[in-house]
Amino acid sequence: MDKAGPIGVFDSGYGGLTVLKELVRTMPQYDFLYLGDNARAPYGPRSFESIYEFTLQGVKHLFEEGCSLVVLACNTASAEALRTIQQKDLPIIAPNKRVLGVLRPTTEEVESYTKSGEIGIMGTQGTVRSRSYVIEIEKFFPEIIVHQQACPMWVSLVENCELEGPGATHYVKKYLEELMSKSAHIDAIFLACTHYPLLYQLIRQEVSPSVGIYSQAEIVAPKLITYLQRHLEIDALCLKNGDLAFLTTDNAETFQEKARLFFGRELQAKRIKL
Repeated sequence: MDKAGPIGVFDSGYGGLTVLKELVRTMPQYDFLYLGDNARAPYGPRSFESIYEFTLQGVKHLFEEGCSLVVLACNTASAEALRTIQQKDLPIIAPNKRVLGVLRPTTEEVESYTKSGEIGIMGTQGTVRSRSYVIEIEKFFPEIIVHQQACPMWVSLVENCELEGPGATHYVKKYLEELMSKSAHIDAIFLACTHYPLLYQLIRQEVSPSVGIYSQAEIVAPKLITYLQRHLEIDALCLKNGDLAFLTTDNAETFQEKARLFFGRELQAKRIKL
C-alpha cells in the first residue's frame, strides 16, 4: 500500500516556481516537493527524445521521494512528454500514481477568456513545435482559432534576470509583433511557459489594453483542487502538513538565489542527480 507523501512539482528550471507559488497560496495545507532540472535547462530547444527522457527521470525521482501525484509545471514537458508517460510508463512503473500537466487545465478554460474566438499562444520552441495547444483546444472548442508564437529568447531573459532594459524590450516587442501580425482579432494571449509571467509588465506595455494576457498559475491551481476533490483516493495519498522542500540538479546556492525572483521568498534547496 502506498504511503502518503508530498505533491511533486517538476520543472526544467525555475519557471514552475510561479505555479508552485500559486499552489501554496491556494492549497497551504498540502506538502509540496519541487524538483528543478536546472542542470539541463532549458528544455524548449531540445528534441522530443531528450525532453521525454529527462522528464521521465524527474518523475521517477519524485515517485522515489514518496510523491503519488506529480504536476509537470513545465509546458514543454507537458506538451512533449506527458501523454507518453501517462499511457506508456505509468501502467508499468506506478499504476497507482498520477502525473498531470499544465496544458490540459489551460485548454479546458480558453473559451471563457475570448470573445472574438481567436487567441494567441506564446511558448517555447518545443511547445509550439508539438502543436499540443492547437490539438487540445480543437478537441474542446473546434471553433476557436489558435495562433502560436515561439519566443526562444524569453526564458534566457528571465533566468538571467534581464526583465527590463533595451534587450528585454526588443525581444518582447519582436515576438508580440510577430504574433499579432497573424490576426487583428486576437483578444486573449496565453503565456504558455511558466517563465513568461515575470515579463508580464513588458508584455502588457506592448499589447492593446483590449487584449487579455493570462498566466497558467491562476488557472492550474483551482483545477488541481477540483481534481483532488474528484479523486479522493489520490488526495488521501497527499500529506497535509504545509511543508515545502526544493530539489535541483544544479548548484543549490545558485538555485536559491535565482528562485527568490520566481517564488517571492527565501528557500533552501538540495542538489540531486538524475
